Amino acid sequence: MAAAPEALDSRVAWLVIIAGVVAALHVGKLPPGIPILRAELGLTLVQAGFLLSVMQVAGMLLGALAGLLADRMGLRRTMLLGLGLLALGCALGAMASRVSLLLAARMLEGIGLLLAVLPAPGLIRRLVQGPQALSRLLGAWGAYMPTGAAMAMLLGPGLYAALGWRWAWLLLSGLTLCWAVVIWLKVPPDPDRSTALPGAGWGGRLRQTLSASGPWLVALAFCVYSGQWLAVVGFLPTIQTQAGWSLGLSGALSAAAAGANAIGNLAAGRLLARHWQPGHLLAIGYGTMGLACWIAFSGVGGPGGQCIAVLVLSSGGGVIPGTLFSLAVRLAPSGHTVSTTVGWVQQLSSLGQFAGPPVVAWLVARQGGDWSPAWWFTAFCCAIGLGLALLLQRRLY
Repeated sequence: MAAAPEALDSRVAWLVIIAGVVAALHVGKLPPGIPILRAELGLTLVQAGFLLSVMQVAGMLLGALAGLLADRMGLRRTMLLGLGLLALGCALGAMASRVSLLLAARMLEGIGLLLAVLPAPGLIRRLVQGPQALSRLLGAWGAYMPTGAAMAMLLGPGLYAALGWRWAWLLLSGLTLCWAVVIWLKVPPDPDRSTALPGAGWGGRLRQTLSASGPWLVALAFCVYSGQWLAVVGFLPTIQTQAGWSLGLSGALSAAAAGANAIGNLAAGRLLARHWQPGHLLAIGYGTMGLACWIAFSGVGGPGGQCIAVLVLSSGGGVIPGTLFSLAVRLAPSGHTVSTTVGWVQQLSSLGQFAGPPVVAWLVARQGGDWSPAWWFTAFCCAIGLGLALLLQRRLY
């Protein structure tokens, strides 16, 4: 018996979500490799922080413009271009012999990451019928980053030990190209560009997006979430290896933390489909992150308590991106500005991810390597996030 069209559309949407996971592998491959790169290339802790965050430069500077490009060029075409640039940047990084070359390769990967993930919510919206299915799949899309990061953190130490980091990165480059072929073959072509955006110019769509309050609130909420999440999870292998843990064990804990975040994203999609209020989910997420980070870095619970607190931080915080991606589609000023709105959200999310790790590294360096000040930063971000959650709830109702 043939599958229903809606089921087929959902299957294709899952291919789009997996493309995001493949893109996120390029983010997650670095944390377990930082100790190796510090030994091989002489990275300082602050340089490692910038290496973690430099992939976000493209999104930080070009997010809204990339959204306009996606709306104009076509969502599938934009995703294919992004996956190609990710593969190229990863291969160049694998051949880098100096920190400056590695940073340049990571910046190219950042452009590819932006173009690969930015069109996805619009593609899912185009493929899927029905608000409940859309909420579930957008919640699943919100898990693309923690899922890919968890897989890379879990598999990275073993692959680095077996192949070396350079060959492992070349393997990831090949995987990315293979998934680009899957997207090209399975995702329906973009509509004809002459009819895709009737009456909507670049400047008009940008003004329409940035003059609305909804995209700003969602983007700022994503900014204060993403910066603290990447700072905590990205430096977790470094924290644990400094405490005497093996690289494999610390990588497994980081993978568990990232995977817990994916569970939170999936839960957000299901709860939204059951008509939970978005503002309430956001408040739960920010409140959980603030409390858990205090427990993790204040020394209250010891090493075991720190591990549990990081898992709670990541899983509780996971409801935030799943909720915000749904709100980005919902609060876009029009159907023709979805990618532009998501691009603006991505731009401020990237700003948070770019600034978060270096700020935390700077605070830690000022304290002589003591990681307890990390919770100061997260407490500040969570306080802002709670205020934004209240404003978003008022904006919706």
